[in-house]
Amino acid sequence: MKVPFLDLKLQHAPLRAEVLAALADTFDNTRFCLGKDVEDFEKSFSTTLGYPRTLGMNSGTSPLHVASLCGGFGPGDEVITTPFTFASSCWGISYVGAKPVFVDIDPDTWCISPEAIAKAITPRTKGIVVVHIFGQPARMDEIMAVAKQHNLFVVEDCAQAVGARYKGVPVGVIGDCGTFSFYPTKNLGACGEGGAFVSKHPAVMDKAQLLRVHGSPKRYAHAEVGFNFRMDGFQGAVLNIKLRHLARWTERRRAIAAKYRAGIKHKDIQLPVVPAYGESVWHQFTLLHPQRDALRVHLEKNGVGTEIIYPGPMHRQECYASLGYAAGSLPLAEKTSATCVSLPIFPELTDEQVEHVIKTVNSF
Repeated sequence: MKVPFLDLKLQHAPLRAEVLAALADTFDNTRFCLGKDVEDFEKSFSTTLGYPRTLGMNSGTSPLHVASLCGGFGPGDEVITTPFTFASSCWGISYVGAKPVFVDIDPDTWCISPEAIAKAITPRTKGIVVVHIFGQPARMDEIMAVAKQHNLFVVEDCAQAVGARYKGVPVGVIGDCGTFSFYPTKNLGACGEGGAFVSKHPAVMDKAQLLRVHGSPKRYAHAEVGFNFRMDGFQGAVLNIKLRHLARWTERRRAIAAKYRAGIKHKDIQLPVVPAYGESVWHQFTLLHPQRDALRVHLEKNGVGTEIIYPGPMHRQECYASLGYAAGSLPLAEKTSATCVSLPIFPELTDEQVEHVIKTVNSF
């Protein structure tokens, strides 16, 4: 039996006619940059997921850049973040000239450790970028307590966590702002690039809206140096359609994750946990094994697709070599990167495919 790691064609096929009709309407009405399709998506995203206001943007990286500007980060500042993440989580810090300070992760959720954050604070610390990795909410109460004590601006990177909640509150509005990615492989994926920015602070949202379109409160007036981070109308149209299916897709991901957690029985495997405080959306189902590469070969030979997310922590990447993090400096993040493997977990998987994955893992 073949079980691909991901097959977007299975998700897109039933939506094809509706999506093409929506794209034709956008095309015919020349709503290409922002416009009604994006506005409709912003309103629906806020209503569906519980945000006071949403700004659609052109990628998941752009809102992280905007978040650093809204936080007032700049040269000489330090911003604490996790090394176990995709590079975009760090780019916003670097784009504004601040210094990323990497700290270790929790051994069970693989999110940033609040205790490690507290130990890393210096007089130069200006903020924290929290990543809800693989759709699992981080320990936000402890993180926000540290942030409040030291007057730090907290950015929530929710790229993998659309629909996730922490103690019933949607991720993204627990900190000072939240960012989302709608890259095609995400739980809510565009047909191209896309992202979003949210905040519980009206002043932060106003600044982000200004920065999104050339720093312009009105056409040809520029209050400050801004950017071209507009979401295009085609992506708004696609996301409007897909958003209506997100709850069902999320429930299916949760059902698959529950089957994996109940069915995988292997003494050397560390499975992801489900803390009582969080509602994960299972962007990835990742497990740890000391012989990760051999396990991956075994799975591939038996038709099961896998990925390694992420094979190298950010503090050991060449682009941040100047920061001087030696091998072994953040042992939990390094161990997780060296032993992690992600299994297929997309809504269109059949129960038979899920059982095949479980049996193949258990037979290793």
